[in-house]
Amino acid sequence: MTLEHLPVDSVLLVAAGLMVIGVLFVGSSDRLRVPAALLSLGVGIVFGSDVLGLVDLSDMALVRDLSVVALMIILFEGGLTTKPSVIRESGIPGFVLANVGVLVTAGVTAVGVQLLFSPGWETALILGAVVASTDAAVVFDLVRRAPIPKRLAGILEVESGVNDPFAILLTIGLIEVTRSQPTAGEWLLFGARQLVGGLAIGLIGGWLGTKLLSIRLRSSGLYPLLAMGVAGLTFAVAATLSSSGFFAVYICGLIVGALAPRHRREIRSFHSSLANGADITLFLLLGLLVFPSELPEVAVQGLVVTAILLFVGRPLSVLLAMIPFGMNWKEKTLLSWAGLRGALPIVLATFPATAGVASGDRIFNTVFFVVIVSALLQGTTVAPLAKRLGLAVDRPAWQSIAEAVPLDDVDVDLIEIDITADLPLVGTRLADNPPPSGMLATTIVRNHRAMIPGADTVFEAGDFLVLAVDRATVRVSDATAWARGEKKGPGEPEET
Repeated sequence: MTLEHLPVDSVLLVAAGLMVIGVLFVGSSDRLRVPAALLSLGVGIVFGSDVLGLVDLSDMALVRDLSVVALMIILFEGGLTTKPSVIRESGIPGFVLANVGVLVTAGVTAVGVQLLFSPGWETALILGAVVASTDAAVVFDLVRRAPIPKRLAGILEVESGVNDPFAILLTIGLIEVTRSQPTAGEWLLFGARQLVGGLAIGLIGGWLGTKLLSIRLRSSGLYPLLAMGVAGLTFAVAATLSSSGFFAVYICGLIVGALAPRHRREIRSFHSSLANGADITLFLLLGLLVFPSELPEVAVQGLVVTAILLFVGRPLSVLLAMIPFGMNWKEKTLLSWAGLRGALPIVLATFPATAGVASGDRIFNTVFFVVIVSALLQGTTVAPLAKRLGLAVDRPAWQSIAEAVPLDDVDVDLIEIDITADLPLVGTRLADNPPPSGMLATTIVRNHRAMIPGADTVFEAGDFLVLAVDRATVRVSDATAWARGEKKGPGEPEET
């Protein structure tokens, strides 16, 4: 007697196996010195129908839809983990670069492709629009690993989070040109819906999310699920109203990450794991979709398009966009080189292919080739370039040294501080460097052992310090300022 196997069994076997392999490869990306996205793409290509033939995935529309969901998850997590201080310092230049970057890069690429290969202006313009945007998945991963200065990392984060509407506007609009002749008014209306609508819905979704997350639920594990539901609802409402769901969900994440009253740590931790899974799944799917045997015929065009992007389009867009912001040539050079292409251009490349554009398949293969070269070339050289330019920092810009752990039903928070070797606390006694009023050093974890600190306790690099603080008067930024030896005046905004 045997149990009949269900069709889903084989799907789960393959999907779980690919996920395990993808996680192991991505988890080793730092040691292998290869971008995680490229490893996931490689796993997908190897297991796809053109190499080992273990997975036959040819439904481009299905991959496009699944990729949109993965990007939604990644963008929401990116907003959750973006510090308010990053928005204050880098929000305007990041938004300007997102706007100017897409338009200038799309135009320069289209002109170059048309002059060199003459595929027709429609094809050249669509190709330029598809590759014009940087990608949130690879950029968020980059700024969390590479020693990029905080301001530049913030600009890259904001740019990759908000340039999707511009790229989608151009791509869909140019595809419609191949079918009809939209008027200038129709272009403006579509653009306004994408940008203004996405911003408004994102703000409303974020505000609603913070209110819902303040409700007391029976289990702390429900709050991350509630946040995920808010993200999905925000994206879906924006998309239903012909606005940018990508823009809306990123804005929603920013607000929830900054203002969620409780369980912020659980929410971030859950969505960080979820975003990592979505990132791996996204590039695995895109790798399974491509046919490597078709890439050699677009290799020359792909290399030329990559060269135009890296050495003409991107530098020119950075040069123009950063004029008002007083950057030196070293900062502009690093900002230019760190504008990686990734999943979003590939996802956008499925639009002309599924819309019946005559050159859709060739555009897809060319864009896939460009992304591989960008990830391999730029992804492996950003950190060395930062060091060569003298811009490398000891701590990746996204990392906080302090994290708040709110406690229910009491007016006390716990703040955890990772004491690293660069902090002035190291080597000082608690009695000589006590926390300010409203903070109490309760525990130090050292070599996996917890101890209650006394006046003669000396802080050491690698210690994990827990402070109990008065929620009404002390914020995370106060603890951060104390740990860094900074003078922080009352009322300065919190950095979370």
